[in-house]
Amino acid sequence: MELTPHYRRVLLKLSGEALMGEKAYGISPETVSYMAEEVKKVVQLGVELAIVIGGGNIFRGVEASVTGIERASADYMGMLATVINALALQNALERLGLQTRVQSAIEMKELAESYIRRRAIRHLEKGRVVIFAAGTGNPYFTTDTAAALRAMEIGAEVILKGTKVDGVYTADPVKHNDAKKYTEIAYLEVIKKGLKVMDTTAITLCMENNLPIVVFNIKTPDSLCDIVLGKNIGTTVKAVS
Repeated sequence: MELTPHYRRVLLKLSGEALMGEKAYGISPETVSYMAEEVKKVVQLGVELAIVIGGGNIFRGVEASVTGIERASADYMGMLATVINALALQNALERLGLQTRVQSAIEMKELAESYIRRRAIRHLEKGRVVIFAAGTGNPYFTTDTAAALRAMEIGAEVILKGTKVDGVYTADPVKHNDAKKYTEIAYLEVIKKGLKVMDTTAITLCMENNLPIVVFNIKTPDSLCDIVLGKNIGTTVKAVS
């Protein structure tokens, strides 16, 4: 039986921490290979897939700025960390036979293409996985905001945010046994309750453009593929009436 995807074009948001595996920092080759396998399953369904990746496993600008590094410089350092992660993921994807392109918001032509919206869309149409690196290219903006921005620019139908928990809860499920999971939640509720889905700028961008966000556990095998096929997994953040 042929499986019919629920989405035609999606943007996957991965944190840098998602690449650490059981390490305290850095990149776990086994974890990156696992991520690549999960991505391949989606691409084989004929879905156009773009990825925005963070850099928190290597360098986190906000935390560094607290310890004395000037914020703009710290953020640029964080952007470079995302490029390292993007290249690691690209390598893992290409080992599986997938065609990829890394597009960076900061020009570094020896390593990646510069971000050009129309070129990114063309790559997607040709079945290539496009990895967006270096955030928005501007300090003071997170990779969450970059994910929302790029998703809208390329016409993605949904943002899939891969995390280490299986959705959005009323409280931290690790610390609170009575925390309840939302199946659906409105953008405004996320903002009002201060839930750690994405930062406020990213949530607001998605709300203004009616772009849904699905938060799910990327560590659960086949979860990414199941969401693309329309299964009710994780928590969907949208304009709930």
